[in-house]
Parts: sequence; structure tokens; C-alpha cells
Amino acid sequence: MIPLKDDTARERIPLLNYLIIAINVAVFSQELVLGDSVDEFVSRFGLVPSTMTVGIADGFSPEVHLLPWLTHMFIHGGWLHLLGNLWFLHIFGDNVEDRLGRFRFLVLFFSGGLIAGLAQIITSPGDSTPMVGASGAISAIVGAYLVLYPRARILTLLPIFVLFYFVRIPAFIFIGLWFGLQLLYGYTSLLSQSTGGGVAWWAHVGGFAAGLVLAFLLKAGTVARPRVELARGRMNVLRRRSDG
Repeated sequence: MIPLKDDTARERIPLLNYLIIAINVAVFSQELVLGDSVDEFVSRFGLVPSTMTVGIADGFSPEVHLLPWLTHMFIHGGWLHLLGNLWFLHIFGDNVEDRLGRFRFLVLFFSGGLIAGLAQIITSPGDSTPMVGASGAISAIVGAYLVLYPRARILTLLPIFVLFYFVRIPAFIFIGLWFGLQLLYGYTSLLSQSTGGGVAWWAHVGGFAAGLVLAFLLKAGTVARPRVELARGRMNVLRRRSDG
């Protein structure tokens, strides 16, 4: 399932959402420039579970044991990894920032990313593979969207074999299915004692759970935006609902 747009209106330009997207693109551009040195870059600034657990016995260093908690959120392992994460941030992040405001949005994003990293380390404490990507923080954004706009509708591209369908799915169903897959793949990775094909599934789960809780705490005093209607017959048009 690929989300294309939602029917939640917003009143402000999501500047922080755009800024986070721009920073991720800039960092990935730097990764491309590094060439063969990119592995050293990822190992240095990615979040390595074993370094944070058994490795800390060799001595604590802020650069090694603190900095990666922040920097890992802006590094990606390839074009698909980058585009997939930033597309979800584009779809869901603008409405969350608009509803919560910029400061609370930053609290949500970075707190979600930190908790996501902690969840991955708890489930794979001896893993020496660097964890990179904004997916844990973005999962927190998705969790917050579910709390803030559970009845919003998501225009979704649904590929079935060689056919593609455009369907309007309630947010609680779309996000519920997405989260169910994260749990399934995460549980499977634990059973197989693998890293899940390089995907930090439990970071997604941890970030999402953090987003749910944080959204309930942060939404106090905010006002829900009105929904708009996804116009029939033209998938790229939004038509506002009439008050009647």
C-alpha cells in the first residue's frame, strides 16, 4: 500500500517538516560523494547496538555513545530507503506539525527517534550492524497522526498483481495494517535471530508506540483541522466538504 494523500486540511506551511526532509536529502547527497568511505561514515554516525551495550565497557565517549543517537536519524542506506521514509514524512508530517505546532513537533520527532533506537537496541543488543534512517522518528509521526486524525481518509495506491487500484482508506485502517506488518516482521526477525534483512522493525514499533503516547500528551490545547473531500474521478484534486 502506497499512501498518496490524505483529506486533512492544514492552515500553516509545515516548515520544519520541509526542513527535516531537506536535511535528510543533503546528508544522503554527502553519502554519495563519499564513495568507498561511506561505510566508515555510516559506522561512525549510525547507531550500533553492540557499541551501546557490550562496547561501552571499553570506555564511554560522547562522540561514540551519544552523538549517534541523533545523527542516525539523518543517514540512509539507499535511494529506496530515503524516498520511502521521506514520502511517509511528507504525507503525515505536515498535518501533525500543523496541529501540534513546531516546538511540539520537534519534541515528537526526536523523542520518537530516540525511543525507536532504544527499542531496537533492547531487541538486538549484540547486533553490530549500524542502525540508520529516520523511520523510527517517522513512525512516531504516523502514530501521532493516528491519535490526532483517526477518521481521516488516505488515498492509497493498492497494487494487486499487475493491476493498480486507487482506494480511500480510513486512517485507522491504513495505519493499523501498516503497524501490523511491522509487528509481524519484527516478531519473525526475533524468531529467526536475523536482523530482518537490514530493516530495524522494532525501531518502527518502538517509534510508533512512542508517537501514540506523546500525541496524547502533546495535543492538549490544539484544534483539529477540518477534513476535505477527496474528489471522485480525479485523484489529484481535493474538494472541500460543504457544511450542510
